[in-house]
Amino acid sequence: MNLNRAFYQTFAAPFAATRGQVQPGARRLLERIPPEAAVADLGCGNGNAAGWLAAHGHRGRYLGLDLSPELLEIARSGNYPFPADFQPADFMQEGWARSLVEGSFDFVLAFAVLHHIPGEPGRLAFLGASRKLLAPGGALFLSNWQFLRSAKLRKRIVAWSEIGLNDSDADEGDYLLDWRRDGRGLRYVHALGTQERLNLATPTGFAETDYFESDGEGGKLADYAVWTLIPPPPNPPPFASLKGKGK
Repeated sequence: MNLNRAFYQTFAAPFAATRGQVQPGARRLLERIPPEAAVADLGCGNGNAAGWLAAHGHRGRYLGLDLSPELLEIARSGNYPFPADFQPADFMQEGWARSLVEGSFDFVLAFAVLHHIPGEPGRLAFLGASRKLLAPGGALFLSNWQFLRSAKLRKRIVAWSEIGLNDSDADEGDYLLDWRRDGRGLRYVHALGTQERLNLATPTGFAETDYFESDGEGGKLADYAVWTLIPPPPNPPPFASLKGKGK
């Protein structure tokens, strides 16, 4: 969405300043990553997850992808004791993962990404591409911002008319939120509910194996989930198509 692209270009520095620490829920999942694992960090932003891994003995290969060149530049300035690469990627563009080797990552991180991708088809496409990056036995770590659980954050919801749209132009659960640091900006955010999240798993080849709430007011401003790969169906027995047709 061009709106979010413009936001992160304009407010990259003040946004990064508010993301100096890894959120408790993200830290809880990052602690599960073995030191030698290969990690793809989708929506890596200013490199928070990479910085946490660097401070906790990680040695495996790391790839960070993000829409914002400004945030990527901040991420690249970090000191990483492992092979770290940061590249631009627009997760709403078809083929964003085409240049990456399929099955080459043990863990894929998608912290605070899915709720910025509009429309169920777009979210399914993103998750399907993410699945292809995972090696057998790998896992996808997800987080989704639950801003509606905060009275303070609900006050940041603004009318779609501010960008020339009507309510009918948006899907159920779509919101426009303002930003109030070093200027005023607007972001698209989707309030992804539990059932909606679960409905995205099976069609993209995942099973949800863990879920918890964390972060912010009352420890509930984000939903975290662990998705693992659904094994492919077994091969059919030989000559199955001839069953029941006689000898």
